[in-house]
Amino acid sequence: MSTEVVAKRLVALCREGKYEEAQRELYAKDAESIEPEGLPPGALGNVKGLDAIFEKGRKFQESIVEVHGGEVSEPVVAGNWFSCAMTLDVTMKEYGRVKMSEICTYHVKDGKINREQFFYDMG
Repeated sequence: MSTEVVAKRLVALCREGKYEEAQRELYAKDAESIEPEGLPPGALGNVKGLDAIFEKGRKFQESIVEVHGGEVSEPVVAGNWFSCAMTLDVTMKEYGRVKMSEICTYHVKDGKINREQFFYDMG
């Protein structure tokens, strides 16, 4: 798959809330997931490998009490890279209602996402 096809498919699945399905279909087995530097202790940090990415996603989902809304922008593609903006309005067990905004950047190699990196403000 081309980077553009991967990007559009990821956005479509994320808009439906099918994050793990997107990972199963579009990610390489050895993909990396990178969070911003300086995360607080106990935060979901960087991981490598599809199983670790699944576990990270499950832990995040378990921390959510209710989803109130969210959006995913159209992807911007440049060569083997693409980015999109994601927002999520959720009630979390530990923090109450939170509105999250992030830029998500992905690298595609051999038709699969082999790196995701997230950029957001903390606190």
